[in-house]
Amino acid sequence: MPSYTIDEVPPAPVLITISLQHVVAMYAGAIAFPLILGQALQLSTSDIAFLISADLFVCGLINISQAIGPTRWLGIRLPALMGVSFTSLGMMLSIGHLHPGYEGLRIIAGSIIGAGIIGIFISPMISRLLRFFPPVVTGTIILSIGLTLMPIAVNWIFGTSKETSQGMNGPHIIDPEHRQWLEQQKSLRNNTKTIEQSKIDNVRIMPTLPNPNYASLSNIGLAAIVIVSIIIILRFTGQFFANIAILISMTIGAIIALICGKMKLDKLSDANWFGVIDPFHFGTPIFDPSLIATTVLILIVVMIENTGVFLAIGQVTNKQITPPVLERGLRTVSLGALIGGIFNGNIYTSYAQNVGILSVTGNHSRYIGLVGGIILILMGLIPKMSAVIAAIPPPVLGGAGLFLFGIVATTGIRILANADLANNRNNAYIVALSLGIGMIPLLAPHFKLWMPPTIYPLLESGILLTSICAVTLNALFNHEGQSTID
Repeated sequence: MPSYTIDEVPPAPVLITISLQHVVAMYAGAIAFPLILGQALQLSTSDIAFLISADLFVCGLINISQAIGPTRWLGIRLPALMGVSFTSLGMMLSIGHLHPGYEGLRIIAGSIIGAGIIGIFISPMISRLLRFFPPVVTGTIILSIGLTLMPIAVNWIFGTSKETSQGMNGPHIIDPEHRQWLEQQKSLRNNTKTIEQSKIDNVRIMPTLPNPNYASLSNIGLAAIVIVSIIIILRFTGQFFANIAILISMTIGAIIALICGKMKLDKLSDANWFGVIDPFHFGTPIFDPSLIATTVLILIVVMIENTGVFLAIGQVTNKQITPPVLERGLRTVSLGALIGGIFNGNIYTSYAQNVGILSVTGNHSRYIGLVGGIILILMGLIPKMSAVIAAIPPPVLGGAGLFLFGIVATTGIRILANADLANNRNNAYIVALSLGIGMIPLLAPHFKLWMPPTIYPLLESGILLTSICAVTLNALFNHEGQSTID
């Protein structure tokens, strides 16, 4: 299979296959957000299903806009696939805690719509920051993106490393005997109602036993099969199969998981063949000025993160990212937030994992975004399609993710090779400190415990911290330096 440049249109079978590979890589992130948000808002299963369909539908619309650039003001015209941004999750969960149900969704929708409108007008200002992104800054940010994504793949394979209140997802679970004792004590309290026994309400049983579902050998084996399949395909097959190595490997992993009983298709029969995505499904949006201001801040964070991803795609595809090009892309990010609010969706961002696929396949046609967008729209309108992909077990995604996210980090290293780290010690300082600070949210997620909640959006993204630090240090040490577009 030959490679294709940005403006070339591959043959239909090739284009559909490669686009599907991109969609599969981003799908888990696209549906995880509405699942988490819907549960926090205490929505019914049908309402959560609608949120998922709406997100896929809006993802498709925005991907098409970015790919084709419908006007001279919109669309970066790169193969930049977009999905739901998790940057806004903290704020939305807070709203859901205070306003569960449809009211919370209406407040969230109003905040996103307001921020999207403002973002459309401020995107030119953000795009003019491009001169502050020379190779030492861009390479550091992209390396940070790859390192930040890596734990996602690891947790897909092993299970989350965090211990929940039930201990079901972490490496330990609660001893059944201890849980039984606690239940007995609560029953005793209900019968006697003494003051001393009422203290049992404050007792929490900590997980103490190894969790048989965490890092199970079967899950590790499933991920290993995917990784080995990728290696074999890349090493021993021709260019055609190498270009779709990720998709083939994930298909192999899914088939084996299905045979072993790890992939369940029981929900496929429950999914409808067709669903309508109507605007303002949960009611008229509620516009809160303070929440809109907070969401604007979050949207700015997302635009800065997108700047790093767009620059990474430019490096991979040999496309020069000029301020006008970046402005079109960022304006479309804001348009995505506006449309997302209208359809009860969210804020959308370019997914870095897709940069890895572009690096591996060498197929850089922007029409990947067009066809990928159409596939996402169909998934939103035809729930049975999304139900099949949603059934792919996390270890399969994790095996592919380890490879893809490593490719993203490697892209950052490749760009840093042009930053003259050997002869310019200042550049080495910039990389070292920026990466160190960017890893703080990853390694110590509770470091902001005693800081004002209003600044949490600025602190929760390691990619953003790396960006701010790298840009600031570059301006300090190199007096702004040369931009990546010079």
